[in-house]
Amino acid sequence: MSPTGIRDEVLADVHDPRPVAERATVFEGHVWDVVRDAVDYAPGVRFQRDYVRHTGAVAVLALDEQDRILLIRQYRHPAGGFLWELPAGLLDVAGEDPAVGARRELREEAGHDAAVLHPLVDLRPSPGGSDEIIRVYLATGLRAQDEEGFERVDEEADLVTRRVPAGEVAAAILRGDLTSGTLVAGVLALMARRALGADAPPLREVGAAWPARAPR
Repeated sequence: MSPTGIRDEVLADVHDPRPVAERATVFEGHVWDVVRDAVDYAPGVRFQRDYVRHTGAVAVLALDEQDRILLIRQYRHPAGGFLWELPAGLLDVAGEDPAVGARRELREEAGHDAAVLHPLVDLRPSPGGSDEIIRVYLATGLRAQDEEGFERVDEEADLVTRRVPAGEVAAAILRGDLTSGTLVAGVLALMARRALGADAPPLREVGAAWPARAPR
């Protein structure tokens, strides 16, 4: 048992936020803000942490009947280049079901919808500096379908789509040629499921609970 009362042998993240005594917004951005929290971690222990407040996001690993992954290539300015990625987007529509957002992003960015969605993997890209959490869905039963009335602008106007065999994508990740976080996590989760075989846990249902995204 740890000093915080959490059982150390439990192999699962524990959602147990410490009380926030004070919170201030130290930077207001176009998409995200940076906040500073005064955290009452334990009796007599208070510290400050600055981090990005994030809406959360979804991504879609769309797999066709030939075991090819539907990729998009997009310019990412902070990365200074064009990255192959999974279709993805922010959960910035109030009250929207994450799976609905995932389907929308698949239509908008890749021009496809899917017959079946399952949560594949949840991840926190940078838990020391952001509260962002992402759910990557596995999508199968693909069919061409654009998002009606949606127009790509800015860097999204130059999106390129490509279907690549799953094994080829995994090999490129292991060579260090592909670095997008959701792509790496999603593809390696897919390969881990295949390697585990019968020992892999069942795929979660599309509406599976997402307690880690609980508001704080």
